[in-house]
Amino acid sequence: MKKRSEVLTCIILAVVTSALTFAQDASKKPSPPANAQCKFSDGKTVTIDYSSPRAKGRKIYGGLVPYGEVWRTGANDATTFVPTADVTVGGKDVQSGSYTIFTVPNQDKWELIVNKKTGEWGIPYKYQGDELLRTDMTVSKTPSMVENFTISFDQKGDSCTLNVDWENTRASVDVIEKK
Repeated sequence: MKKRSEVLTCIILAVVTSALTFAQDASKKPSPPANAQCKFSDGKTVTIDYSSPRAKGRKIYGGLVPYGEVWRTGANDATTFVPTADVTVGGKDVQSGSYTIFTVPNQDKWELIVNKKTGEWGIPYKYQGDELLRTDMTVSKTPSMVENFTISFDQKGDSCTLNVDWENTRASVDVIEKK
């Protein structure tokens, strides 16, 4: 009887350990972690870490993500923005350091918010007093449907264009290293 109890305990421990390992494997989450990086010619970078939700047939902008409201720009924790150089974002100064970014999507114009507060969940947005800047983003249509929310950079020498793509929308803003 004691041996059977020990075997049962070992099986339960193995199942629980496997379940915890699977739960901790971030790549299997519905909105897995992702990142984007702009690397300037001097080796300095801008790195963005975010969670990448999937569209899954849902109406995204004007639906899941309402127009005119602050959005965490991804899922889960707030999206981080970490330049290792002083940069301008949409023509506005950002010193090297750690920040979070949020956006305010609209059909024809978006706003990017760079916030000094870090480590928050993302929503509800209650960090207006910690905003470093708000700047306009250019909005365009993507050539095809984008299933996975994606943040990327288009590199151009000492500048990058930050792109936020999902559903059929791209919002962009220039990030330029200050010399």
